[in-house]
Amino acid sequence: MQLFDWIVLIVTLLFIVGYGSWKTRGSKNVEDFILGNNETPWYTVGLSVMATQASAITFLSTPGQAYHDGMGFVQFYFGLPIAMIVICLTFIPLYHKSKVFTAYEFLERRFDVKTRSLAAILFLVQRGLGTGLTIYAPAIILSALLGWNLTIMNIIIGVMVIIYTFSGGTKAVNVTQKQQMFVIMSGMFITFFLILHYLPNDMTFNSALHIAGANDKMNIVDFSFDPEEKYTFWSGITGGFFLALAYFGTDQSQVGRYLSGKSVRESQMGLIMNGLLKVPMQFFILLTGVMVFVFFQFNPVPLNFNPNNKIAIEKSPYKQEYHVLEEKLVKLSEDKKVINLLYIDQLNQDYDNPILRKELVALSNKEKDLRDKAKEIISRADSNSETNDKDYVFFHFILHYLPKGLIGLLLAVILSAAMSSTASGLTALASTTAIDIYKRNQKEEKSEKHYLHVTKFFTLFWGVIAILFACVGTLFENLIQLVNIIGSIFYGTVLGIFLVAFYTKKVQAKPMFISAIISQLTIFVIYYFMIYSQEKLGYLWLNFIGAILTIVLALLLQFLFFRGKSDDNELILE
Repeated sequence: MQLFDWIVLIVTLLFIVGYGSWKTRGSKNVEDFILGNNETPWYTVGLSVMATQASAITFLSTPGQAYHDGMGFVQFYFGLPIAMIVICLTFIPLYHKSKVFTAYEFLERRFDVKTRSLAAILFLVQRGLGTGLTIYAPAIILSALLGWNLTIMNIIIGVMVIIYTFSGGTKAVNVTQKQQMFVIMSGMFITFFLILHYLPNDMTFNSALHIAGANDKMNIVDFSFDPEEKYTFWSGITGGFFLALAYFGTDQSQVGRYLSGKSVRESQMGLIMNGLLKVPMQFFILLTGVMVFVFFQFNPVPLNFNPNNKIAIEKSPYKQEYHVLEEKLVKLSEDKKVINLLYIDQLNQDYDNPILRKELVALSNKEKDLRDKAKEIISRADSNSETNDKDYVFFHFILHYLPKGLIGLLLAVILSAAMSSTASGLTALASTTAIDIYKRNQKEEKSEKHYLHVTKFFTLFWGVIAILFACVGTLFENLIQLVNIIGSIFYGTVLGIFLVAFYTKKVQAKPMFISAIISQLTIFVIYYFMIYSQEKLGYLWLNFIGAILTIVLALLLQFLFFRGKSDDNELILE
Protein backbone atom coordinates (compact mmCIF):
# COMPACT_ATOMS: atom_id res chain seq x y z
CA MET A 1 0.00 0.00 0.00
CA GLN A 2 1.59 3.24 -1.22
CA LEU A 3 0.43 6.79 -0.37
CA PHE A 4 -1.49 7.00 -3.66
CA ASP A 5 -3.35 3.78 -2.80
CA TRP A 6 -4.38 5.23 0.56
CA ILE A 7 -5.60 8.42 -1.11
CA VAL A 8 -7.71 6.47 -3.66
CA LEU A 9 -9.16 4.22 -0.94
CA ILE A 10 -10.00 6.96 1.58
CA VAL A 11 -11.39 9.46 -0.96
CA THR A 12 -13.61 6.79 -2.57
CA LEU A 13 -15.09 5.59 0.72
CA LEU A 14 -15.54 9.07 2.22
CA PHE A 15 -17.28 10.24 -0.95
CA ILE A 16 -19.76 7.32 -0.83
CA VAL A 17 -20.54 7.77 2.87
CA GLY A 18 -20.68 11.57 2.68
CA TYR A 19 -22.73 11.72 -0.51
CA GLY A 20 -25.22 9.15 0.78
CA SER A 21 -25.68 10.97 4.08
CA TRP A 22 -26.01 14.44 2.47
CA LYS A 23 -28.27 13.40 -0.40
CA THR A 24 -30.84 11.61 1.79
CA ARG A 25 -30.73 13.51 5.08
CA GLY A 26 -33.91 14.34 6.96
CA SER A 27 -36.43 11.49 6.52
CA LYS A 28 -39.85 12.88 7.48
CA ASN A 29 -41.69 9.67 8.33
CA VAL A 30 -41.38 5.89 8.45
CA GLU A 31 -42.66 5.51 4.86
CA ASP A 32 -39.92 7.84 3.65
CA PHE A 33 -37.28 5.97 5.68
CA ILE A 34 -38.33 2.41 4.71
CA LEU A 35 -39.84 2.84 1.23
CA GLY A 36 -38.06 6.02 0.10
CA ASN A 37 -41.50 7.52 -0.66
CA ASN A 38 -41.72 5.11 -3.63
CA GLU A 39 -39.60 7.41 -5.79
CA THR A 40 -36.94 4.94 -6.99
CA PRO A 41 -36.60 4.59 -10.81
CA TRP A 42 -36.22 1.14 -12.38
CA TYR A 43 -32.49 1.36 -13.14
CA THR A 44 -31.73 2.32 -9.53
CA VAL A 45 -33.90 -0.61 -8.37
CA GLY A 46 -31.92 -2.94 -10.65
CA LEU A 47 -28.51 -1.66 -9.53
CA SER A 48 -29.58 -1.72 -5.88
CA VAL A 49 -30.79 -5.33 -6.17
CA MET A 50 -27.50 -6.35 -7.79
CA ALA A 51 -25.38 -4.44 -5.25
CA THR A 52 -27.27 -5.98 -2.33
CA GLN A 53 -26.42 -9.49 -3.49
CA ALA A 54 -22.90 -8.64 -4.68
CA SER A 55 -21.26 -8.44 -1.26
CA ALA A 56 -17.52 -8.32 -0.62
CA ILE A 57 -17.73 -12.10 -0.30
CA THR A 58 -18.63 -12.23 -4.02
CA PHE A 59 -15.45 -10.42 -5.04
CA LEU A 60 -13.18 -12.17 -2.56
CA SER A 61 -14.43 -15.73 -2.67
CA THR A 62 -15.75 -16.18 -6.21
CA PRO A 63 -12.39 -15.71 -8.01
CA GLY A 64 -10.79 -18.06 -5.46
CA GLN A 65 -13.58 -20.56 -6.05
CA ALA A 66 -12.83 -20.47 -9.80
CA TYR A 67 -9.06 -20.69 -9.18
CA HIS A 68 -9.45 -23.96 -7.31
CA ASP A 69 -12.59 -25.53 -8.82
CA GLY A 70 -13.17 -23.81 -12.16
CA MET A 71 -16.26 -22.24 -13.70
CA GLY A 72 -18.80 -24.78 -12.42
CA PHE A 73 -20.01 -22.45 -9.65
CA VAL A 74 -21.83 -20.36 -12.28
CA GLN A 75 -24.48 -23.14 -12.41
CA PHE A 76 -25.57 -21.92 -8.98
CA TYR A 77 -27.18 -18.92 -10.74
CA PHE A 78 -28.94 -20.77 -13.58
CA GLY A 79 -32.33 -20.68 -11.85
CA LEU A 80 -32.12 -16.94 -11.10
CA PRO A 81 -33.55 -15.51 -14.37
CA ILE A 82 -36.57 -17.85 -14.12
CA ALA A 83 -37.09 -16.77 -10.51
CA MET A 84 -37.06 -13.10 -11.61
CA ILE A 85 -39.90 -13.77 -14.06
CA VAL A 86 -42.03 -15.52 -11.41
CA ILE A 87 -41.46 -12.72 -8.89
CA CYS A 88 -42.32 -10.05 -11.46
CA LEU A 89 -45.57 -11.79 -12.43
CA THR A 90 -46.78 -12.74 -8.94
CA PHE A 91 -44.89 -11.32 -5.97
CA ILE A 92 -44.46 -7.66 -6.99
CA PRO A 93 -48.12 -6.99 -8.00
CA LEU A 94 -49.41 -8.52 -4.76
CA TYR A 95 -46.93 -6.63 -2.56
CA HIS A 96 -47.75 -3.30 -4.21
CA LYS A 97 -51.49 -3.98 -4.12
CA SER A 98 -51.31 -4.74 -0.39
CA LYS A 99 -49.30 -1.53 0.28
CA VAL A 100 -47.02 -3.26 2.76
CA PHE A 101 -43.80 -2.00 4.34
CA THR A 102 -42.33 -5.51 4.61
CA ALA A 103 -42.92 -8.86 2.91
CA TYR A 104 -43.99 -10.47 6.20
CA GLU A 105 -46.76 -7.91 6.75
CA PHE A 106 -48.50 -9.54 3.77
CA LEU A 107 -48.57 -12.90 5.58
CA GLU A 108 -50.75 -11.61 8.40
CA ARG A 109 -53.32 -10.38 5.92
CA ARG A 110 -53.33 -13.80 4.25
CA PHE A 111 -52.94 -15.98 7.36
CA ASP A 112 -52.44 -14.63 10.89
CA VAL A 113 -50.00 -12.84 13.16
CA LYS A 114 -48.27 -16.11 14.25
CA THR A 115 -47.33 -17.00 10.68
CA ARG A 116 -46.16 -13.45 10.05
CA SER A 117 -44.05 -13.46 13.23
CA LEU A 118 -42.55 -16.88 12.45
CA ALA A 119 -41.44 -15.82 8.96
CA ALA A 120 -40.09 -12.52 10.33
CA ILE A 121 -38.10 -14.29 13.06
CA LEU A 122 -36.63 -16.83 10.62
CA PHE A 123 -35.59 -13.90 8.44
CA LEU A 124 -34.06 -11.99 11.37
CA VAL A 125 -32.00 -15.01 12.42
CA GLN A 126 -30.50 -15.81 9.01
CA ARG A 127 -30.12 -12.20 7.83
CA GLY A 128 -28.60 -11.18 11.18
CA LEU A 129 -25.95 -13.88 10.70
CA GLY A 130 -25.53 -13.01 7.02
CA THR A 131 -25.08 -9.29 7.70
CA GLY A 132 -22.40 -10.04 10.27
CA LEU A 133 -20.63 -12.15 7.65
CA THR A 134 -20.73 -9.36 5.06
CA ILE A 135 -18.68 -7.28 7.51
CA TYR A 136 -16.47 -10.12 8.74
CA ALA A 137 -15.50 -11.54 5.34
CA PRO A 138 -13.54 -8.56 4.01
CA ALA A 139 -12.31 -7.61 7.50
CA ILE A 140 -10.60 -10.92 8.22
CA ILE A 141 -8.89 -11.05 4.84
CA LEU A 142 -7.83 -7.39 4.86
CA SER A 143 -6.50 -7.77 8.39
CA ALA A 144 -4.55 -10.91 7.48
CA LEU A 145 -3.02 -9.57 4.28
CA LEU A 146 -2.38 -5.98 5.39
CA GLY A 147 -1.58 -6.62 9.04
CA TRP A 148 -4.53 -4.54 10.24
CA ASN A 149 -6.32 -5.31 13.50
CA LEU A 150 -9.38 -7.49 12.77
CA THR A 151 -11.64 -5.92 15.41
CA ILE A 152 -10.82 -2.39 14.24
CA MET A 153 -11.54 -3.41 10.64
CA ASN A 154 -14.95 -4.82 11.65
CA ILE A 155 -15.79 -1.61 13.49
CA ILE A 156 -14.64 0.69 10.66
CA ILE A 157 -16.75 -1.12 8.02
CA GLY A 158 -19.77 -1.35 10.32
CA VAL A 159 -19.65 2.28 11.46
CA MET A 160 -19.32 3.64 7.90
CA VAL A 161 -22.47 1.75 6.90
CA ILE A 162 -24.40 2.78 10.03
CA ILE A 163 -23.66 6.50 9.41
CA TYR A 164 -25.50 6.83 6.10
CA THR A 165 -28.05 4.05 6.69
CA PHE A 166 -29.11 5.65 10.00
CA SER A 167 -29.29 9.03 8.27
CA GLY A 168 -31.30 8.20 5.14
CA GLY A 169 -32.65 4.64 5.33
CA THR A 170 -33.67 3.05 2.03
CA LYS A 171 -33.00 6.22 0.02
CA ALA A 172 -29.43 6.32 1.30
CA VAL A 173 -28.94 2.65 0.45
CA ASN A 174 -30.29 3.13 -3.08
CA VAL A 175 -28.25 6.27 -3.75
CA THR A 176 -24.94 4.89 -2.45
CA GLN A 177 -25.34 1.54 -4.20
CA LYS A 178 -25.22 3.24 -7.61
CA GLN A 179 -21.79 4.65 -6.79
CA GLN A 180 -20.70 1.37 -5.23
CA MET A 181 -21.65 -0.66 -8.30
CA PHE A 182 -19.73 1.77 -10.53
CA VAL A 183 -16.62 1.43 -8.34
CA ILE A 184 -16.99 -2.35 -8.13
CA MET A 185 -17.39 -3.08 -11.84
CA SER A 186 -14.76 -0.51 -12.89
CA GLY A 187 -12.23 -2.13 -10.57
CA MET A 188 -13.05 -5.66 -11.76
CA PHE A 189 -12.84 -4.78 -15.48
CA ILE A 190 -9.51 -2.98 -15.01
CA THR A 191 -8.14 -5.96 -13.08
CA PHE A 192 -9.31 -8.45 -15.70
CA PHE A 193 -7.60 -6.63 -18.57
CA LEU A 194 -4.44 -6.13 -16.49
CA ILE A 195 -4.25 -9.90 -15.92
CA LEU A 196 -4.44 -10.46 -19.68
CA HIS A 197 -1.76 -7.80 -20.16
CA TYR A 198 0.53 -9.57 -17.65
CA LEU A 199 0.37 -12.89 -19.52
CA PRO A 200 3.28 -13.81 -21.84
CA ASN A 201 3.45 -11.59 -24.93
CA ASP A 202 2.77 -14.35 -27.47
CA MET A 203 -0.21 -15.62 -25.52
CA THR A 204 -3.73 -14.86 -26.79
CA PHE A 205 -6.93 -14.93 -24.76
CA ASN A 206 -7.87 -18.10 -26.65
CA SER A 207 -4.58 -19.72 -25.56
CA ALA A 208 -5.31 -18.75 -21.96
CA LEU A 209 -8.70 -20.47 -22.19
CA HIS A 210 -7.00 -23.60 -23.61
CA ILE A 211 -4.59 -23.71 -20.64
CA ALA A 212 -7.51 -23.27 -18.25
CA GLY A 213 -9.42 -26.01 -20.08
CA ALA A 214 -6.47 -28.38 -19.94
CA ASN A 215 -6.58 -27.97 -16.15
CA ASP A 216 -10.34 -28.66 -15.95
CA LYS A 217 -11.20 -25.04 -15.10
CA MET A 218 -13.61 -24.53 -18.01
CA ASN A 219 -16.14 -27.25 -17.20
CA ILE A 220 -19.07 -24.84 -17.04
CA VAL A 221 -22.04 -27.21 -17.11
CA ASP A 222 -22.36 -30.56 -15.33
CA PHE A 223 -25.46 -32.58 -16.26
CA SER A 224 -24.80 -35.38 -13.74
CA PHE A 225 -27.56 -36.41 -11.32
CA ASP A 226 -25.17 -37.05 -8.41
CA PRO A 227 -26.81 -35.45 -5.31
CA GLU A 228 -23.41 -35.17 -3.61
CA GLU A 229 -22.16 -32.76 -6.29
CA LYS A 230 -22.61 -29.22 -4.98
CA TYR A 231 -22.99 -27.54 -8.36
CA THR A 232 -24.72 -29.18 -11.31
CA PHE A 233 -27.12 -27.93 -13.97
CA TRP A 234 -30.00 -29.65 -12.15
CA SER A 235 -29.19 -28.33 -8.66
CA GLY A 236 -28.78 -24.84 -10.14
CA ILE A 237 -32.01 -24.89 -12.13
CA THR A 238 -34.03 -26.33 -9.19
CA GLY A 239 -32.28 -25.57 -5.89
CA GLY A 240 -30.82 -22.36 -7.34
CA PHE A 241 -34.27 -21.36 -8.61
CA PHE A 242 -35.87 -21.89 -5.21
CA LEU A 243 -33.02 -20.08 -3.44
CA ALA A 244 -33.30 -17.10 -5.82
CA LEU A 245 -37.11 -17.14 -5.52
CA ALA A 246 -36.81 -17.09 -1.72
CA TYR A 247 -34.01 -14.53 -1.58
CA PHE A 248 -35.40 -12.02 -4.07
CA GLY A 249 -39.06 -12.75 -3.33
CA THR A 250 -39.23 -13.07 0.47
CA ASP A 251 -36.00 -11.67 1.95
CA GLN A 252 -36.72 -8.13 3.12
CA SER A 253 -33.20 -6.99 2.20
CA GLN A 254 -34.22 -7.53 -1.45
CA VAL A 255 -37.98 -6.97 -1.21
CA GLY A 256 -37.26 -3.56 0.34
CA ARG A 257 -35.26 -2.62 -2.75
CA TYR A 258 -38.15 -3.00 -5.18
CA LEU A 259 -40.95 -2.00 -2.79
CA SER A 260 -39.37 1.47 -3.06
CA GLY A 261 -39.95 1.51 -6.84
CA LYS A 262 -42.10 4.23 -8.40
CA SER A 263 -44.62 1.70 -9.67
CA VAL A 264 -45.20 -2.00 -10.25
CA ARG A 265 -43.71 -1.63 -13.74
CA GLU A 266 -40.59 0.16 -12.49
CA SER A 267 -40.02 -2.54 -9.85
CA GLN A 268 -40.51 -5.28 -12.44
CA MET A 269 -38.09 -3.65 -14.90
CA GLY A 270 -35.47 -3.39 -12.13
CA LEU A 271 -35.73 -7.12 -11.37
CA ILE A 272 -35.66 -8.06 -15.06
CA MET A 273 -32.47 -5.99 -15.36
CA ASN A 274 -31.01 -8.05 -12.53
CA GLY A 275 -32.12 -11.29 -14.20
CA LEU A 276 -30.43 -10.32 -17.47
CA LEU A 277 -27.15 -9.09 -15.95
CA LYS A 278 -26.55 -11.29 -12.89
CA VAL A 279 -25.44 -14.51 -14.60
CA PRO A 280 -23.07 -12.69 -17.02
CA MET A 281 -21.64 -10.72 -14.08
CA GLN A 282 -20.95 -13.87 -12.07
CA PHE A 283 -19.53 -15.57 -15.16
CA PHE A 284 -17.15 -12.63 -15.62
CA ILE A 285 -16.03 -12.71 -11.96
CA LEU A 286 -15.41 -16.46 -12.17
CA LEU A 287 -13.55 -15.99 -15.45
CA THR A 288 -11.35 -13.41 -13.70
CA GLY A 289 -10.48 -16.11 -11.15
CA VAL A 290 -9.66 -18.55 -13.95
CA MET A 291 -7.38 -15.93 -15.56
CA VAL A 292 -5.64 -15.51 -12.18
CA PHE A 293 -5.05 -19.29 -12.29
CA VAL A 294 -3.54 -18.99 -15.78
CA PHE A 295 -1.38 -16.06 -14.61
CA PHE A 296 0.08 -18.20 -11.82
CA GLN A 297 1.11 -20.84 -14.34
CA PHE A 298 3.88 -18.40 -15.29
CA ASN A 299 4.55 -16.66 -11.96
CA PRO A 300 5.59 -17.68 -8.42
CA VAL A 301 2.76 -19.00 -6.30
CA PRO A 302 2.64 -19.62 -2.51
CA LEU A 303 2.03 -23.09 -1.09
CA ASN A 304 -0.92 -21.66 0.83
CA PHE A 305 -2.41 -18.24 0.08
CA ASN A 306 -3.42 -17.52 3.69
CA PRO A 307 -0.48 -15.60 5.25
CA ASN A 308 -1.62 -16.52 8.78
CA ASN A 309 -0.77 -20.14 8.03
CA LYS A 310 2.75 -19.22 6.97
CA ILE A 311 3.23 -17.36 10.26
CA ALA A 312 1.95 -20.36 12.22
CA ILE A 313 4.34 -22.69 10.37
CA GLU A 314 7.38 -20.48 11.02
CA LYS A 315 6.68 -20.66 14.76
CA SER A 316 6.23 -24.44 14.75
CA PRO A 317 8.63 -27.44 14.73
CA TYR A 318 7.27 -28.36 11.28
CA LYS A 319 8.75 -25.39 9.40
CA GLN A 320 11.60 -27.42 7.86
CA GLU A 321 9.15 -30.01 6.55
CA TYR A 322 7.06 -27.17 5.11
CA HIS A 323 10.12 -25.54 3.50
CA VAL A 324 10.90 -28.81 1.70
CA LEU A 325 7.42 -28.69 0.14
CA GLU A 326 7.97 -25.04 -0.83
CA GLU A 327 11.20 -25.95 -2.62
CA LYS A 328 9.39 -28.72 -4.49
CA LEU A 329 6.68 -26.24 -5.49
CA VAL A 330 9.31 -23.79 -6.83
CA LYS A 331 10.80 -26.56 -8.99
CA LEU A 332 7.34 -27.66 -10.08
CA SER A 333 6.39 -24.06 -10.98
CA GLU A 334 9.46 -23.78 -13.21
CA ASP A 335 8.49 -27.02 -14.97
CA LYS A 336 4.92 -25.78 -15.39
CA LYS A 337 6.10 -22.54 -16.94
CA VAL A 338 8.27 -24.39 -19.48
CA ILE A 339 5.49 -26.82 -20.46
CA ASN A 340 2.90 -24.04 -20.67
CA LEU A 341 5.13 -21.98 -22.95
CA LEU A 342 5.63 -25.01 -25.19
CA TYR A 343 1.88 -25.60 -25.17
CA ILE A 344 1.25 -21.96 -26.19
CA ASP A 345 3.75 -22.27 -29.01
CA GLN A 346 1.88 -25.33 -30.30
CA LEU A 347 -1.47 -23.55 -29.97
CA ASN A 348 -0.13 -20.61 -31.98
CA GLN A 349 0.47 -23.15 -34.74
CA ASP A 350 -3.17 -24.31 -34.44
CA TYR A 351 -2.19 -27.60 -32.82
CA ASP A 352 -3.58 -28.67 -29.44
CA ASN A 353 -0.81 -31.12 -28.44
CA PRO A 354 -2.41 -33.98 -26.42
CA ILE A 355 0.94 -35.05 -24.93
CA LEU A 356 1.65 -31.58 -23.56
CA ARG A 357 -1.94 -31.36 -22.33
CA LYS A 358 -1.47 -34.60 -20.36
CA GLU A 359 1.78 -33.23 -18.98
CA LEU A 360 -0.02 -30.10 -17.77
CA VAL A 361 -2.66 -32.19 -16.02
CA ALA A 362 0.01 -34.34 -14.37
CA LEU A 363 1.86 -31.25 -13.09
CA SER A 364 -1.38 -29.75 -11.77
CA ASN A 365 -2.11 -33.00 -9.90
CA LYS A 366 1.38 -32.92 -8.39
CA GLU A 367 0.82 -29.34 -7.27
CA LYS A 368 -2.52 -30.32 -5.71
CA ASP A 369 -0.78 -33.12 -3.80
CA LEU A 370 1.82 -30.66 -2.50
CA ARG A 371 -0.94 -28.29 -1.36
CA ASP A 372 -2.80 -31.11 0.39
CA LYS A 373 0.38 -32.13 2.22
CA ALA A 374 0.93 -28.50 3.18
CA LYS A 375 -2.59 -28.36 4.65
CA GLU A 376 -1.83 -31.42 6.77
CA ILE A 377 1.34 -29.77 8.12
CA ILE A 378 -0.55 -26.53 8.83
CA SER A 379 -3.20 -28.48 10.76
CA ARG A 380 -0.48 -30.16 12.82
CA ALA A 381 1.16 -26.82 13.51
CA ASP A 382 -2.12 -25.21 14.59
CA SER A 383 -5.27 -27.29 14.88
CA ASN A 384 -7.42 -24.13 14.83
CA SER A 385 -5.98 -22.81 11.56
CA GLU A 386 -8.12 -22.55 8.42
CA THR A 387 -6.27 -24.49 5.75
CA ASN A 388 -8.72 -23.65 2.97
CA ASP A 389 -7.24 -20.58 1.26
CA LYS A 390 -9.80 -19.90 -1.50
CA ASP A 391 -10.77 -16.56 -0.01
CA TYR A 392 -7.16 -15.30 -0.12
CA VAL A 393 -6.25 -16.13 -3.73
CA PHE A 394 -7.58 -13.03 -5.47
CA PHE A 395 -6.37 -10.67 -2.79
CA HIS A 396 -2.87 -12.16 -2.93
CA PHE A 397 -2.80 -11.29 -6.63
CA ILE A 398 -4.09 -7.75 -5.96
CA LEU A 399 -1.46 -6.97 -3.34
CA HIS A 400 1.52 -8.48 -5.12
CA TYR A 401 0.92 -7.69 -8.79
CA LEU A 402 -1.30 -4.63 -9.27
CA PRO A 403 0.30 -1.19 -9.85
CA LYS A 404 0.03 1.79 -7.47
CA GLY A 405 -3.44 3.24 -7.16
CA LEU A 406 -5.17 0.09 -8.36
CA ILE A 407 -4.51 -1.63 -5.04
CA GLY A 408 -6.38 1.21 -3.37
CA LEU A 409 -9.14 0.96 -5.97
CA LEU A 410 -9.55 -2.80 -5.46
CA LEU A 411 -9.63 -2.31 -1.69
CA ALA A 412 -12.34 0.28 -2.30
CA VAL A 413 -14.17 -2.29 -4.46
CA ILE A 414 -14.13 -4.86 -1.67
CA LEU A 415 -15.12 -2.40 1.06
CA SER A 416 -17.82 -0.83 -1.16
CA ALA A 417 -19.31 -4.26 -1.80
CA ALA A 418 -19.24 -4.99 1.94
CA MET A 419 -20.94 -1.68 2.68
CA SER A 420 -23.65 -2.09 0.00
CA SER A 421 -24.82 -5.53 1.13
CA THR A 422 -24.46 -4.64 4.83
CA ALA A 423 -26.54 -1.47 4.37
CA SER A 424 -29.36 -3.41 2.70
CA GLY A 425 -29.20 -5.98 5.48
CA LEU A 426 -29.42 -3.33 8.20
CA THR A 427 -32.41 -1.51 6.65
CA ALA A 428 -34.20 -4.85 6.19
CA LEU A 429 -33.47 -6.00 9.75
CA ALA A 430 -34.52 -2.63 11.16
CA SER A 431 -37.75 -2.37 9.15
CA THR A 432 -38.75 -5.98 9.92
CA THR A 433 -38.08 -5.55 13.66
CA ALA A 434 -39.84 -2.18 13.81
CA ILE A 435 -42.88 -3.06 11.68
CA ASP A 436 -43.39 -6.81 12.11
CA ILE A 437 -42.35 -7.18 15.76
CA TYR A 438 -42.49 -3.81 17.56
CA LYS A 439 -45.38 -2.01 15.83
CA ARG A 440 -47.50 -5.15 15.47
CA ASN A 441 -47.39 -5.74 19.24
CA GLN A 442 -48.16 -2.14 20.26
CA LYS A 443 -51.60 -1.84 21.87
CA GLU A 444 -51.66 1.96 21.79
CA GLU A 445 -51.56 4.20 18.73
CA LYS A 446 -48.20 5.89 18.19
CA SER A 447 -47.23 8.74 15.89
CA GLU A 448 -45.37 8.36 12.59
CA LYS A 449 -42.46 10.24 14.15
CA HIS A 450 -42.32 7.65 16.92
CA TYR A 451 -42.03 4.74 14.47
CA LEU A 452 -39.42 6.65 12.46
CA HIS A 453 -37.27 7.00 15.59
CA VAL A 454 -37.88 3.34 16.47
CA THR A 455 -36.78 2.21 12.98
CA LYS A 456 -33.66 4.34 13.22
CA PHE A 457 -32.94 2.90 16.66
CA PHE A 458 -33.21 -0.65 15.31
CA THR A 459 -30.89 0.31 12.43
CA LEU A 460 -28.29 1.27 15.03
CA PHE A 461 -29.11 -1.80 17.15
CA TRP A 462 -28.67 -4.28 14.31
CA GLY A 463 -25.55 -2.46 13.15
CA VAL A 464 -23.97 -3.03 16.55
CA ILE A 465 -25.15 -6.68 16.60
CA ALA A 466 -23.66 -7.26 13.13
CA ILE A 467 -20.33 -5.76 14.22
CA LEU A 468 -20.29 -7.89 17.38
CA PHE A 469 -21.06 -11.03 15.37
CA ALA A 470 -18.30 -10.14 12.91
CA CYS A 471 -15.87 -9.72 15.82
CA VAL A 472 -16.52 -13.23 17.16
CA GLY A 473 -17.01 -15.01 13.80
CA THR A 474 -14.72 -17.73 12.48
CA LEU A 475 -13.70 -18.47 8.90
CA PHE A 476 -15.53 -21.45 7.44
CA GLU A 477 -14.22 -23.11 4.28
CA ASN A 478 -15.34 -20.71 1.53
CA LEU A 479 -17.25 -17.63 2.66
CA ILE A 480 -19.55 -17.39 -0.36
CA GLN A 481 -20.63 -20.98 0.33
CA LEU A 482 -21.22 -20.21 4.03
CA VAL A 483 -23.56 -17.32 3.24
CA ASN A 484 -25.53 -19.48 0.80
CA ILE A 485 -25.64 -22.42 3.23
CA ILE A 486 -27.12 -20.21 5.97
CA GLY A 487 -29.68 -18.90 3.49
CA SER A 488 -30.52 -22.38 2.21
CA ILE A 489 -31.27 -23.64 5.73
CA PHE A 490 -33.97 -21.01 6.29
CA TYR A 491 -35.15 -19.85 2.86
CA GLY A 492 -37.00 -23.00 1.82
CA THR A 493 -39.52 -22.88 4.66
CA VAL A 494 -40.16 -19.14 4.29
CA LEU A 495 -40.57 -19.51 0.53
CA GLY A 496 -43.04 -22.37 1.06
CA ILE A 497 -45.17 -20.11 3.28
CA PHE A 498 -45.25 -17.38 0.62
CA LEU A 499 -46.00 -19.77 -2.24
CA VAL A 500 -48.99 -21.16 -0.34
CA ALA A 501 -50.08 -17.58 0.42
CA PHE A 502 -49.83 -16.53 -3.23
CA TYR A 503 -51.15 -19.58 -5.06
CA THR A 504 -53.75 -21.24 -2.83
CA LYS A 505 -56.93 -19.86 -1.29
CA LYS A 506 -58.01 -22.84 0.80
CA VAL A 507 -55.04 -23.35 3.17
CA GLN A 508 -55.77 -21.64 6.48
CA ALA A 509 -53.52 -20.15 9.15
CA LYS A 510 -53.22 -23.09 11.59
CA PRO A 511 -52.14 -25.79 9.10
CA MET A 512 -49.77 -23.25 7.52
CA PHE A 513 -48.11 -22.44 10.84
CA ILE A 514 -47.80 -26.10 11.91
CA SER A 515 -46.37 -27.19 8.54
CA ALA A 516 -43.79 -24.37 8.64
CA ILE A 517 -42.58 -25.43 12.11
CA ILE A 518 -42.32 -29.11 11.08
CA SER A 519 -40.58 -28.22 7.81
CA GLN A 520 -37.97 -26.01 9.46
CA LEU A 521 -37.15 -28.62 12.11
CA THR A 522 -36.86 -31.26 9.37
CA ILE A 523 -34.44 -29.07 7.40
CA PHE A 524 -32.24 -28.70 10.51
CA VAL A 525 -32.11 -32.52 10.80
CA ILE A 526 -31.41 -33.04 7.06
CA TYR A 527 -28.64 -30.43 7.13
CA TYR A 528 -26.93 -31.96 10.16
CA PHE A 529 -27.04 -35.60 9.07
CA MET A 530 -26.87 -35.30 5.26
CA ILE A 531 -24.62 -32.26 4.72
CA TYR A 532 -22.71 -31.24 7.85
CA SER A 533 -21.84 -34.78 9.07
CA GLN A 534 -21.56 -36.80 5.85
CA GLU A 535 -21.80 -34.45 2.82
CA LYS A 536 -24.27 -36.78 1.14
CA LEU A 537 -26.34 -33.93 -0.29
CA GLY A 538 -25.57 -30.60 -1.97
CA TYR A 539 -26.81 -27.73 0.22
CA LEU A 540 -28.72 -26.11 -2.68
CA TRP A 541 -31.28 -28.93 -2.45
CA LEU A 542 -32.34 -27.66 1.02
CA ASN A 543 -34.19 -24.77 -0.69
CA PHE A 544 -36.17 -27.14 -2.88
CA ILE A 545 -36.85 -29.65 -0.07
CA GLY A 546 -37.88 -26.95 2.43
CA ALA A 547 -40.28 -25.22 0.04
CA ILE A 548 -41.92 -28.41 -1.26
CA LEU A 549 -42.16 -29.94 2.23
CA THR A 550 -43.86 -26.81 3.60
CA ILE A 551 -46.37 -26.70 0.74
CA VAL A 552 -47.20 -30.43 0.82
CA LEU A 553 -47.58 -30.51 4.62
CA ALA A 554 -49.82 -27.43 4.58
CA LEU A 555 -52.09 -28.97 1.94
CA LEU A 556 -52.22 -32.34 3.74
CA LEU A 557 -52.97 -30.81 7.14
CA GLN A 558 -55.68 -28.61 5.63
CA PHE A 559 -57.28 -31.55 3.83
CA LEU A 560 -57.03 -34.07 6.71
CA PHE A 561 -57.67 -31.98 9.83
CA PHE A 562 -58.97 -28.51 8.94
CA ARG A 563 -61.25 -29.12 5.96
CA GLY A 564 -64.55 -27.29 6.37
CA LYS A 565 -63.32 -25.22 9.31
CA SER A 566 -63.51 -21.44 9.04
CA ASP A 567 -60.45 -19.22 9.27
CA ASP A 568 -60.66 -16.05 11.33
CA ASN A 569 -58.34 -14.19 9.00
CA GLU A 570 -58.71 -14.66 5.26
CA LEU A 571 -57.31 -12.53 2.46
CA ILE A 572 -59.13 -12.88 -0.84
CA LEU A 573 -56.56 -13.18 -3.63
CA GLU A 574 -57.78 -12.14 -7.04
